[in-house]
Amino acid sequence: MAEEKTFPMTLEGKQKLEQELEDLKMKRRPEVIKRIKIARSYGDLSENSEYESAKDEQAFVEGRISQIENMLQYAEIIDNEDVDKDEVSMGRKVTIKELPDEEPESYQIVGESESDPFNGKISNESPMAKGLLGHKVGEEVEIEIPNGTMKVKILSVE
Repeated sequence: MAEEKTFPMTLEGKQKLEQELEDLKMKRRPEVIKRIKIARSYGDLSENSEYESAKDEQAFVEGRISQIENMLQYAEIIDNEDVDKDEVSMGRKVTIKELPDEEPESYQIVGESESDPFNGKISNESPMAKGLLGHKVGEEVEIEIPNGTMKVKILSVE
């Protein structure tokens, strides 16, 4: 029997998904159903672009609901209680400096469902996160990235 995939996430990330699910079920789904009913009243469905658009949106909404329900069912809340305070682990914010002389950059390592690189949240599945996980403040780490390797120094972990 195949093992179910777990979705590591912070408590904040889980709450955000629960809020999105609530919004999809209580607001977006009823809105789409209403749009479908209105579009049906226009008659011939074969040439009804409003109907097609509403059906496409319904498929998206239902797919996203299913996806979120699955992620929440198999959610694994990140717990760093047993991890040293200066060790890079999921849920923590790490500040690094690319060597020899780049500017410091900070990232929070989160599960892939919470990943948002433009806001400093990188997936635990990313090459950067994989290279940093388990290392401690002060260490210099070589990280395998798609176009080679990069050397960084871990400045802080929060």
